[in-house]
Amino acid sequence: MHTVVVGTTSVTASDVLAVARDGARVELSEDARAALAAARRTVDALAAKPEPVYGVSTGFGALATRHIGPELRTRLQRNIVRSHAAGMGPRVEREVVRALMFLRLKTVCSGHTGVRPEVAQTMADLLNAGITPVVHEYGSLGCSGDLAPLSHCALTLMGEGEAEDAEGVVRPAAELLAAHGIDPVELREKEGLALLNGTDGMLGMLLMALADLEVLYKTADVTAALSLEALLGTDRVLAPELHAIRPHPGQAASAANMLAVLRGSELTGHHQDDAPRVQDAYSVRCAPQVAGAGRDTLAHARLVAERELAAAVDNPVVLPDGRVESNGNFHGAPVAYVLDFLAIAVADLASIAERRTDRLLDKNRSHGLPPFLADDPGVDSGLMIAQYTQAALVSELKRLAVPASVDSIPSSAMQEDHVSMGWSAARKLRTAVDNLARVLAVELYAATRAIELREGLTPAPASRAAIDAARAAGIGGPGPDRHLAPDLAAADAFVRAGGAVAAVETVTGPLA
Repeated sequence: MHTVVVGTTSVTASDVLAVARDGARVELSEDARAALAAARRTVDALAAKPEPVYGVSTGFGALATRHIGPELRTRLQRNIVRSHAAGMGPRVEREVVRALMFLRLKTVCSGHTGVRPEVAQTMADLLNAGITPVVHEYGSLGCSGDLAPLSHCALTLMGEGEAEDAEGVVRPAAELLAAHGIDPVELREKEGLALLNGTDGMLGMLLMALADLEVLYKTADVTAALSLEALLGTDRVLAPELHAIRPHPGQAASAANMLAVLRGSELTGHHQDDAPRVQDAYSVRCAPQVAGAGRDTLAHARLVAERELAAAVDNPVVLPDGRVESNGNFHGAPVAYVLDFLAIAVADLASIAERRTDRLLDKNRSHGLPPFLADDPGVDSGLMIAQYTQAALVSELKRLAVPASVDSIPSSAMQEDHVSMGWSAARKLRTAVDNLARVLAVELYAATRAIELREGLTPAPASRAAIDAARAAGIGGPGPDRHLAPDLAAADAFVRAGGAVAAVETVTGPLA
């Protein structure tokens, strides 16, 4: 099994995905252990002084004015975890919680938090044992960190609350730790606060969304090319010289992908035949411009994610010169903004895909295809209601595109009077990504059927490869009406797995 070593420098996005999704093992490097020990010595020295230090010898948030004596500090740290583990609602997905735990461990190992090495090791032990704390949907405002979600994780470290074992069975955390020979931690000065104060949940979800969207944006180029082909459109609008004069890199990449898929097609270029068209409709002609703008949005979001991966988000932080300073780096605005931006791009990509599907099904605009791609229109309804499903998904995506990050709400007796809502932005983006996959699955289903209905014309070799792979995956072709839901489910699974991209790449080589 792959092992990810956590040091004092930033981990990579692929490291996060390996731990979150693939169950990779985690090890602490020697430099991380040394940095942890050095920062802890600083915290211990401050704890021994009579002067109050936030997070070490004071209360938290609006209660930070109270000095806490040494005899109450273990209780203070335990209490912050218990009281902040106040989440409600459905359980958060396993991969999100594992990403959350791993990213918090990454920051702890930076040497800026003051957490003891043995606490960091226990965090790694939980990940390696497949123990996943039960985290709930609601509880983070995306400021002062993803507080409730991280608190539920810290609660498991203490042997309290509930967690899921490697088989997905929820049991008391104390039982799970004991079964794996893991001793619960007793938190000391600053450690409870350090385990809660990060943007780890929203960052983990951003990284997973970026990985999923990389596949889906390539898939969108494939489905757009298939739709153009099925509509007997022209590929001349994809010529590199046309995109070079508007030099957005994403646009050029999408156009190049579509052109590669369509190379060798006998269906393109018939727009001047029986019903002449000077130009194809926007949803066909402008596909690279819309998908390309989304690709450029992804590039910006990746830059933000990389910067956040390199960050040590905590308050207060231990600096290399031995100072422990309060700060506002836990505010999730940088991550929240790009999460919202991606939701907008996703909604628009789905919207243009739905418009192409509708065009394929409308006999007045499909240039010779049967109504709704039905076998015997009137007796058969064809894909009429598949487009309804697609339209419902697009409508929800528009609602999900409303930014969460503009909806600050004050908390903690107005001490925390402006928050990012980044966790909420991340949660709705996950739903949006799921819906985009379904929308593209419907377009793929319609476009492949439409191409096969163009008798006497041979599709591009890459298109043929996509159609053959789709049929092999259980996605049915033309014919009389049948139960559509299983076909659509197969198309959804095919799209999510990158099946359409993999199929065309056997002909085109790697897409951009």
